[in-house]
Amino acid sequence: MAEVVLAIDAGTTGVRTVAVGADGLSRAFAYRELPQHFPRPGWVEHDPDEIWRAVQDTLGEVVGLLDGDAVVGIGITDQRETTVVWDRRTGRPRHRAIVWQDRRTAARCDELRAAGVEPLVRERTGLVLDPYFSATKLEWLLGEGGVEADDHLAFGTVDSWVLWNLTGEHATEPSNASRTMLFDLDAHDWSDELLELFGVPRSCLPVVKPSSGRFGITDPARAAGLTVPVSGIAGDQQAALFGQACFTPGMTKNTYGTGSFVLLNLGDSHPPPVDGLLTTVAWQLGDTVTYAMEGSIFVTGAAVQWLRDGLGLIDASSEAGPLAASVDDTDGVVFVPAFTGLGSPWFDPYARGAIFGLTRGTTRAHLARAVVEAMAWQTADVVDAITAAAGIPVTELRVDGGASAMDVLCQFQADVLGVPVRRPVNRETTVLGAASLAGIAEGVWPSPTEAAAAWREEAAFTPRPLPHGEQRRADWRKALDRTKGWAAPD
Repeated sequence: MAEVVLAIDAGTTGVRTVAVGADGLSRAFAYRELPQHFPRPGWVEHDPDEIWRAVQDTLGEVVGLLDGDAVVGIGITDQRETTVVWDRRTGRPRHRAIVWQDRRTAARCDELRAAGVEPLVRERTGLVLDPYFSATKLEWLLGEGGVEADDHLAFGTVDSWVLWNLTGEHATEPSNASRTMLFDLDAHDWSDELLELFGVPRSCLPVVKPSSGRFGITDPARAAGLTVPVSGIAGDQQAALFGQACFTPGMTKNTYGTGSFVLLNLGDSHPPPVDGLLTTVAWQLGDTVTYAMEGSIFVTGAAVQWLRDGLGLIDASSEAGPLAASVDDTDGVVFVPAFTGLGSPWFDPYARGAIFGLTRGTTRAHLARAVVEAMAWQTADVVDAITAAAGIPVTELRVDGGASAMDVLCQFQADVLGVPVRRPVNRETTVLGAASLAGIAEGVWPSPTEAAAAWREEAAFTPRPLPHGEQRRADWRKALDRTKGWAAPD
């Protein structure tokens, strides 16, 4: 009888549960798409009950697929920054979850910036003052959202919501806590200064525990009959960094998911805050905290969904890569996917998406190619900024996430960056990272070194000369500049 670790990945567009063996390979898999709610322009919400139902459905399906394998533990990874509030007495949500993409608090961030608050936020949290993070979302819920800050209120990111429903424990870990804009990176605790600033009672916050270790034991009535420990938690991008075996300072990965997230391992210390980039906790093992520098791109894979659902240019997301590869270039078309503002290194919540360079000769293949190339241009901007800030050259980029399946993207990315792009056999490195954190706690792997042995390369893309590369980069920057500040109030 083989041992497996279950990894629950509660992402932005869907929830998956995967059974991972000691060899790092998947034994069983289940997925449910997650409904998206857009009550107003720039607002993005999820129903916490729909998240939980998707967890239960996928967990139950995977357990049913296991053929005598012993489940030794569960790891959780999640969309970060998304803000969930519920009642401890009933377990019922008190509001829809406000998703990380939501921009409703952009004006509030402007007010706080004008009041001189950003230096405090940067120093304490390593983040920028942006509606991307949880603090202003929670402040809005406790004010305009009508949520009462009583003794029964519980707040958490999605990991905490899933953990609560599985075990009844209200906890999180530093990689998620460090994305709330309420957590002190150096004190490794919630910041009283920031809690006061945003009007958040400490009583509603989860306990912060190391990323690998026991968080609680599942209730079999709520966990497909399992009574097992939840032993690992990490935010999705930090979990992917762990799953990509980026354990040495300077190692870098990019996840092409709904958005794209470039993370560079900084080791056990971090530099002062750098404009346009984020300093975050990568993970905590025992008493040792590992930090990362991050560039967050808000829209990449979501643009492929837009081609499918918004424009109807493709019937399935899997068609985007072959369609883009059917033409050699975009024929001058430049697409800036700033649907919910721009992330790193610009952080402009008022930017909006645009397409430039259309002619009568433009085809749907050129538009698909422009969407793919936009992923690479945005990543190049972030890698350039990280390299300059960290003072560490990026010698290779490890990639994962759904869009990394596109050879046309990986090759163009290598051409733009001028470094090899390496894609693993198991592109679900977020899941592998969560399973590894839980498996290390339960003795499946003695240490990260043994867990890293499960990483295997599926393909490597060597950079080639990019025709008219300088001009194409200049066209990208010109288009990007034209989208900035588009929706700013007069």
